[in-house]
Amino acid sequence: MPPKRDAKSPAKSRAAAAAPSTALVATTKPTVAWYSTTKSALSVFIDNYLVPVLLMTSTPTTAYIFTYICAMPKPTITDFAALVSAKGVGAVAAEVAAELTPTVEAATVLLVFNFVALLIYWWPGKTEYGPRTENGALPEYMDNGVAHCILFTLCFVAGSDLCLGWYKLSVLFDCFPATIGTLNVSGLAFCLFLYFKGIYKPSGPDNGHSGYGFLFDYYWGMELYPRLWNVDVKKFVNCRFSMTYWMLAGVSFVAASYEKHGELDPGLLLCAISQFVYLFKFYVWEIGYMRSIDIIVDRAGFYETWGCIVWVPAIYTLHTRTAVNLASGLSWPAALAIFAVGLAGVGLNFQADDQRQRFRAAKDHTKVKIWGRTPQYIEAEYSSLNVATGKVEVHKSLLLASGWWGTARHNQYLFELTAAYSWGFLAGVGTHGALPLFYPVFLTILLIHRAHRDEQKCLAKYGKHYEKYMQMVPYKIVPFIY
Repeated sequence: MPPKRDAKSPAKSRAAAAAPSTALVATTKPTVAWYSTTKSALSVFIDNYLVPVLLMTSTPTTAYIFTYICAMPKPTITDFAALVSAKGVGAVAAEVAAELTPTVEAATVLLVFNFVALLIYWWPGKTEYGPRTENGALPEYMDNGVAHCILFTLCFVAGSDLCLGWYKLSVLFDCFPATIGTLNVSGLAFCLFLYFKGIYKPSGPDNGHSGYGFLFDYYWGMELYPRLWNVDVKKFVNCRFSMTYWMLAGVSFVAASYEKHGELDPGLLLCAISQFVYLFKFYVWEIGYMRSIDIIVDRAGFYETWGCIVWVPAIYTLHTRTAVNLASGLSWPAALAIFAVGLAGVGLNFQADDQRQRFRAAKDHTKVKIWGRTPQYIEAEYSSLNVATGKVEVHKSLLLASGWWGTARHNQYLFELTAAYSWGFLAGVGTHGALPLFYPVFLTILLIHRAHRDEQKCLAKYGKHYEKYMQMVPYKIVPFIY
């Protein structure tokens, strides 16, 4: 998903016009917004008009270009630039558009993919809840991410030519350009559908126009937690399609590489394994993700929803996809060394998430041991108005300042970037140049920006409590540096 300026100006709730879902019950409304809405005219123009237009035009173009480059016999930025120089921008643009034209095959693959995901969506699991929203809704989720990960992977492999023979295991690579074209068209249309749904049939109280016109509302979204037939749109799009596609793309690309070259590419294989482990970790932590800034702040519009439908499949798979036509060129010892570094990043990322989840889930927080010690934390308070009673209520959140969360406020991002850069190097910068590093560089920008957004939200929500937390943990992402 592309980085964006943080701009929120929620209008009056439409909850009175439509009853909320039973899984999204409104109980409170805040006395103050968690984000400051005081802006200069220039800031409003940049954040709410210029940036959305630039991102909505540049990101689809970027996704198309990089998809096309990875399908070239020699996928490098240098070779693509030479092609543009030789043929001209117009001719290459026409080739890109033709290469990514939606096809029946791609549409069929996507329909089956999402149908299977929808079936597994209802797999039983423990009921969990996300944080209370600004307007008092309490989002409800079924904790069945690990079951989805295992069952979907088994279904994907079982249906392939390794077992039942319904399709080649390389199917996701074979129709990839047309898949991105199909996802772009359907993703843009789906975001438009969500725009009108937010106007006429919102799922909960956190919805409404931004006050900045149609383009910003389409970009940012009309609803925080839209649901369709009691299916949470964010959970399904972000986790059950986007992350699952990314996870299984590596498997499919390894199969395509083996079919093409007759041998396993160490860099590509270990990159796919590392990503699979990372995404399995994601599903173990899925409920934690449903409580992250991606879910609790970003509405379901172009930025968040189109980003998961198109940007993630197109860009997050770039390093594995680029190594299919042109091998990584890495030896097994070199690939294993890079793989080990990346796996360490994945493991430490998981440990950091686990520390916070165990701490928050404990009934007695003083009995939880983190690195063998009783954790330090801050009880941060925030106020909201109970709509039913008309009284202001005080709620509490716990800010952990021990373990990895005591070394930097967003130290998990450092570990995530360690894994991301390892994937880029496993794809082979020696053979592909800078191309495989596009994703980790993009992720660096995204996570720095996300950390800033998260801190602005926390400062506005918790005030002096978060200021105290920042004093206890002075570094933002990299201990002793930043």
